[in-house]
Amino acid sequence: MKTPSLTGNERRFRNDEIIVSKTDLKGRITYCNDVFIRISGYSEKELIGQPHSIIRHPAMPRCVFKLLWDTIAKGDEVFAYVLNLSKNGDHYWVFAHVTPDVDYAGAIMGYHSSRRSPDDRAIAAIRPLYDALLAEEARHPNGKNALEASTEALVTTLGKKGIGYDRFVLGL
Repeated sequence: MKTPSLTGNERRFRNDEIIVSKTDLKGRITYCNDVFIRISGYSEKELIGQPHSIIRHPAMPRCVFKLLWDTIAKGDEVFAYVLNLSKNGDHYWVFAHVTPDVDYAGAIMGYHSSRRSPDDRAIAAIRPLYDALLAEEARHPNGKNALEASTEALVTTLGKKGIGYDRFVLGL
């Protein structure tokens, strides 16, 4: 699917609402709740079977998604602030909690994400980091090099604070 033109308009959802989705091991959407459908602007039919990246905003650093996928693929949970893109080009921020779905034997079968409406102060605190990571990605024309450089920038920045991404995010 083609990325929509950005509108600059922010969508919001209520503090008592949770956006929920599930994916298979390859990140294709297998379930989405009504809040996800409403906020994303896509129909359920348009979402099911599509890669979760259908809502990826271009102003979201790729290294954060790498960290997220690397973490859940190991069987661990992750928390992240994510900027998403709706079908019409509006954007919306979420505070995501992503976990692996496991079968009775403990094998990962897919992933589950619950997203809450984030605090505006947390978004204001994370934007400078995300902007710096995007700038680092933009310095490298090769996608692989861009991802490696922004990942290193993320690790270095958080290392100077003496914390990992989860602790940083949960402290906002």
